[in-house]
Amino acid sequence: MKKYWFNISDKIRFLLVGGFNAGVSYLIYTAICLILGEHFYQIALASAWAISSVVSFTTQKFLVFRGKGNWKKEYIKCCTTWVFSYLINAGLLELIVKFLHINVFVSQIIATLIASIFTYILFKKFAFKVRA
Repeated sequence: MKKYWFNISDKIRFLLVGGFNAGVSYLIYTAICLILGEHFYQIALASAWAISSVVSFTTQKFLVFRGKGNWKKEYIKCCTTWVFSYLINAGLLELIVKFLHINVFVSQIIATLIASIFTYILFKKFAFKVRA
């Protein structure tokens, strides 16, 4: 199974694993929005990103990029990546909710899809970059 999985393009692995991670994060986001109220969507977003970061790091390291480097350094690089990705996501979420008047649940799906492109590039070129 391992041999088959790693014969799949890292872009496809990222989509599959990233889809799982985004689903976990979205469930947390939705739960917090439902508990606190939709107008706390930015707090829900920050909380979801913080909680789901450990799951995302683990799955990206081992299932997508086959990270073999120092996990502490890679985790710090991932956190840096997530800061940029979070800022992109939070900014897009705010714009979509405030200017396009789309509800916070659909807006988060749209923002996540766009932010995922940047996250992939940052993970591949920075966080899990394989040194020659």
